[in-house]
Amino acid sequence: MLETRFENEVSSAPADFRLSAPFSPMGDQPEAIDALVRGFEKGARRAILRGVTGSGKTFTMANIIARCRKPTLVISHNKTLAAQLYAELKAFFPDNAVEYFISYYDYYQPEAYLPQTDTYIEKDASINEDLERFRLAASHSLLGRKDVIIVASVSCIYGLVSPEDYRGLMISLREGMEISREALAAQLVEIQYQRNDYEPRPGVFRMRGEALDIFPAYSTEGIRVTFFGDEIEELRSINATTGKTVARLPSCLISPAKQFVMPRSQLLTGVGRIRAELTERLEELDRDGKLLEEQRLRQRTEYDLAMLAEMGYCTGIENYSAPLAGRGPGVPPPTLIDYFGPDFLCIIDESHVTLPQIRAMYNGDQARKQVLVDNGFRLPSAKDNRPLTFDEFEARVPRVLYTTATPGPYERSVAEVEAEQVIRPTGLLDPVIDIRPLAGQVDDLIEEIRANTERGGRTLVAALTKRSCEDLSQYLADIGIRSEYLHSDIDAIGRVDILARLRRGDIDAVIGVNLLREGLDLPEVTRVAILDADKEGFLRSETSLIQTAGRCARNVDGRVILYADTMTPAILAVKAVTEDHRARQQAYNAAHGLVPQSVRRAINEDLQAENTPGGGASRGSRKKKGSEGPDEVRIDWGTVAERGSRDELIAAARQVEQEMRQAAEALEFERAALLRDELRMLRRQIEAEP
Repeated sequence: MLETRFENEVSSAPADFRLSAPFSPMGDQPEAIDALVRGFEKGARRAILRGVTGSGKTFTMANIIARCRKPTLVISHNKTLAAQLYAELKAFFPDNAVEYFISYYDYYQPEAYLPQTDTYIEKDASINEDLERFRLAASHSLLGRKDVIIVASVSCIYGLVSPEDYRGLMISLREGMEISREALAAQLVEIQYQRNDYEPRPGVFRMRGEALDIFPAYSTEGIRVTFFGDEIEELRSINATTGKTVARLPSCLISPAKQFVMPRSQLLTGVGRIRAELTERLEELDRDGKLLEEQRLRQRTEYDLAMLAEMGYCTGIENYSAPLAGRGPGVPPPTLIDYFGPDFLCIIDESHVTLPQIRAMYNGDQARKQVLVDNGFRLPSAKDNRPLTFDEFEARVPRVLYTTATPGPYERSVAEVEAEQVIRPTGLLDPVIDIRPLAGQVDDLIEEIRANTERGGRTLVAALTKRSCEDLSQYLADIGIRSEYLHSDIDAIGRVDILARLRRGDIDAVIGVNLLREGLDLPEVTRVAILDADKEGFLRSETSLIQTAGRCARNVDGRVILYADTMTPAILAVKAVTEDHRARQQAYNAAHGLVPQSVRRAINEDLQAENTPGGGASRGSRKKKGSEGPDEVRIDWGTVAERGSRDELIAAARQVEQEMRQAAEALEFERAALLRDELRMLRRQIEAEP
């Protein structure tokens, strides 16, 4: 249901989080919760929750949130884990605002220039409307209430419109308020809503008789505003499809339909700043004799300025965010973090991975934009549309809880409080480590998967490269083992779908590289096989091996198989840690009469992609090479060129789009741009076909 509370009604009170769970803290959870909450109450700014897989870190986090009573930002290092955390916390806090904030691009190719080949690659992106709705819902909730939990990826450190500007554009409605229907429609248009009297979708409004229906961009429900003359007679929340009333609303807030919006007067002032910067930069390029760059910058910026003045928007408007907002050079942009205000709790999940991501994002962004500025594609202020630096991020989070089984040196150096969770409430022990020789590892793996499947278990396999994942998955499929691969070419919702099908038993095994490590909650998994475990490096470090092994720690039959001929320091460390944990866990179980029990957890479908007709392939995933399904056809480019039948053109377009996404993911922007142009050509041919 749409939230109707106003920010000023709740700002002075602590957040009221109502934790709903059918169980209470057990094992060493109570001690960890008490220690961390006391630490924050005494003024600690940084703390560590060091817990083994399956020890209930998420439930501990939920209890800390409920007791601290502060708005909370939970940052995850990957979208799959963020989706899982979102579902779990939403179940723990059904009466509170639990939101999901990740990058809303299914496909994203940033603007870039390659001086070596004089190749300009324009920005190209495919926005996922569902994820955009989740992001807008997060902003709306943060400005309307205090009891908010946002589960986010590291995209939360990228620039947004300032919360003050965003709040100033929110429309407040209440019964009895004097405003004409036409005036309300004009206000909606100003905050990027579109009139559409036929299709009730997020981000539009329609006018029918004495009623105006608004379909907020951040909700699946609509708001019906009924007028009596120039007065609001009634406000109702309605079902967007049927139009039936869901609830009567005494008041409501309408947030903008886009995240990059601002008042018209501020926009025109910003246009003046952009023009002044353009004049200064053109003079500088002229003095340096860069006439081509000068002409290029003049032409592009003048066009963008005309679009901004006329339409209030232009392609790449985010590159002008600093002058539009009045920020000076080098001043960090507002981000989602600023929407929380000065007093909130930040939880960094799997901090040993998430913190390095946050630390690395700024430099890569600046290197790409500096090339664009130097070659006349962007004004210098475009560099201020950027992620936060690590120091800027650290300065904006008043208190942080790092959660991980393997804290890194940074967390240990700054933490003032540390709590440990080794005991699992279920009594489960750390899984046994089984070392097997490298020779014949694939044949041995096949037999293990088959035997495990017969027992009703699922298997995760960790390989070293994307290609080996795909090839192994195809090989297993060819011999009758239901398998899927999971790596960065699979989009966020597609990954959730694959893991849900694994849990349901539609898949016997999933092969991955680095996405089968931190935090994935898969209770049905009873075997984790790590191929080439003695190949020392990042993917076979002590941290990686511990995290990957933990994926089967939620099942009483869990066992980890390491294929290795050499006992590397990482393998020896994992065995030592496991044996220590097992001894402590067995002692606790004996003292408390605990019998180990596998975790039982419902499969959450909230973010699961729909299966494609007939194929069962997840949205965003690629078909296996050589598959015969209707969604993949082997392309004979000569035949397509000669005959150009519609079906062949469509199949060709699908293949090119797939390769384009892969190239963009691998940062091969030049190849991605060429494939994008080829895709556009194919689509034009498809449209021309009868």
